[in-house]
Amino acid sequence: MQLTDKVIAVTGGAQGLGLAMAEHISQRGAKVALLDMQQEQLDKAVAQIRDKGGEALGFVVNVTDEKDVESAFADIRTHFGALHGLINSAGIMRDGMLLKVKDGQVMDKMSHQQFQSVLDVNITGTFLCAREAASVMVETQSKGVIINISSVSRAGNAGQSNYSASKAAVAAMTVTWAKELARFGIRTGCIAPGLVETAMAAQMRPDMRERFLSTVPLRRLAEPSEVADAACFILENDYFTGRVLELDGGTRV
Repeated sequence: MQLTDKVIAVTGGAQGLGLAMAEHISQRGAKVALLDMQQEQLDKAVAQIRDKGGEALGFVVNVTDEKDVESAFADIRTHFGALHGLINSAGIMRDGMLLKVKDGQVMDKMSHQQFQSVLDVNITGTFLCAREAASVMVETQSKGVIINISSVSRAGNAGQSNYSASKAAVAAMTVTWAKELARFGIRTGCIAPGLVETAMAAQMRPDMRERFLSTVPLRRLAEPSEVADAACFILENDYFTGRVLELDGGTRV
C-alpha cells in the first residue's frame, strides 16, 4: 500500500511513540487521524504535523470506552470518507511484583486494579479500536492494515505480570485478525520493540537504564524513528500479514 493520500489512524497519537509514527507516515503523504485522551495535547500534535506540511486531525477518545471508540471511528469515517490503516499505539505500564516477600512473609501483592488497568488499555483498547477500524474498512471497501504494538516483554518479564500478559495477547490477536480479515483485503502486523528512547525512558534511573542496556547486544535503545520505519514497512509491504516484527536490538528478556 502506498501511503500517499491514505487515511491512517494512530491511537496514543498525541505524544511519544504514537506521535513519532504519525509524523513519519504523514511525511510519506498519509493523512493522519490522531486519537488520544487530552484535547490540549492533541491540538499541539496536530499543529506540529501541520507545521511540517502534513494533514492531521485530532479525536478525543478513551480507548477503553466502547461508545467513545465507536463514536471516534464514526467521526473519522464522516470526515475522511475512508480508513486505510490503524496503528494501535495507546498503552500503559503499571509494573510491580506479583508478591513482595520479606523474611518469609507476604508484605504486599499486585492489586487486581493494578493488573486490570493495564489489560483494559493494552488489550481491550486495542481490540475495540481494531474492531471499529476494520468495520470502517469493510463498509467503505477500503483495503487496509491494522498494526498493533507488542513488546519484547511478551515473552515474560519479572515485575510485569500485567504488561507481559497484555503484550502477549496483542501479538496473538494480530495473528487471529490476519486469518479473519484477509478476505476483506485487510492485513495485520505487530511490532515488538524493546525499550524506545522516549520521555518515559529518559525518566529511568541511570542504574536501571544501564542494567537494561547490558541485555541489548547493540547497547542502545531504539529510536522512535526506527519504530516508525518498521510501521511503514508493514503498511507498505502487501505480503506482510499476521506476523510480529521484533525490533529489540537483539534483546531476549
